[in-house]
Amino acid sequence: MRLSTIALNNLRRRRGKAALVVLSLAIGVATVVSMLAVTAALKADTERKIDQFGANILVLPRSDDLALSYGGVAVGVSSTVQELSAGDADAIRTIKSSENISVVAPKLLSAVEVEGVRALLVGVDFRQELLLKKWWILKGQKPESPDQLILGHEAADRLQAAPGSMLQILGKPFRVAAVLETVGNQEDSLIYADLATVQGLLGKPGRVSLVEVSALCSTCPIEEIVAQIGQKLPQARVTALSQVMKSREQTVEQLSNFSLAVSAVVLLVGGLVVLTTMMSSVSERTREIGVFRAVGFRRSHVVRILLAEATVLSLLSGLIGWAVGTAGSSVVASQVARLEVPVGWDPLLALVATALALLVGVLGSLYPTLRASALDPAEALRSI
Repeated sequence: MRLSTIALNNLRRRRGKAALVVLSLAIGVATVVSMLAVTAALKADTERKIDQFGANILVLPRSDDLALSYGGVAVGVSSTVQELSAGDADAIRTIKSSENISVVAPKLLSAVEVEGVRALLVGVDFRQELLLKKWWILKGQKPESPDQLILGHEAADRLQAAPGSMLQILGKPFRVAAVLETVGNQEDSLIYADLATVQGLLGKPGRVSLVEVSALCSTCPIEEIVAQIGQKLPQARVTALSQVMKSREQTVEQLSNFSLAVSAVVLLVGGLVVLTTMMSSVSERTREIGVFRAVGFRRSHVVRILLAEATVLSLLSGLIGWAVGTAGSSVVASQVARLEVPVGWDPLLALVATALALLVGVLGSLYPTLRASALDPAEALRSI
């Protein structure tokens, strides 16, 4: 009879203890798999949002005389402040890493009086601006002509305006095309108009106050892009607005470390269950092991039988843990974390899960196995 057959027969006869070992190891492996899968999905979701949402580089003219604020950053809008040109915005797309630039949105800012209300008018390229501000929710329609506006929620309330309303700005009539849903920042108080139209009204053709840039910094270091823009535009001050994403990345990293710590504890508990179960199994099988030794089985044969049992149980635990962990992480990622990045069935993770279960299971069985192989056949046979 082959040693593997003896091991399989032993597992069939001790289904209860085998099930306990599989359950404990599978829970540990499933925890590790789900933690790794959810963390990977979080990182992928963060990179996707870095790539697709919002500006992460701000290009400003070099000046100390900055009068107003846009998005929490002071910008110059008075005649004493040097401004950038439309050509500067075009030059940004000629840097070495231009393939990593997704949106270049130039702006011209000016304080104006509208219907007796002081407000900040922002001239924008609506096509680029709407690509940049993908979180905007418009009540109304996208502007289709140079005489149309988008009002921030607060600005619309102050001006008592709605989509379709007419407003006079610097002597020119504008129609409100849309009003923004509340954003929760300074955008709520701004008035957005066509860039070329605003430049003409202010007598500043081809001039811009600042340029917002969205760069794909998950594939290219944002600092490198900032340096290249700075070299291309030495008259400008280039700033990376990466604090929010860095904070999110740090949170993901902390979650990953915490997940690994929790997984290690769960695996340790699983290993202790394996150790306890195998010790109990060896105690119950003292006579059986004595018979094996008496009929000529060597110590190495006993070790191979017991390790074969542990290997089968570990492999089964790894596969079950991988399947349960992946399924559970899919639910957690979509329903709890609300991630838009799906969790897939990763074969590589299955190999990792199986190897991890095998490592914990074999290590947990090693001491009981060596102890069983060291049993004196004569002492074991006395209990028959």
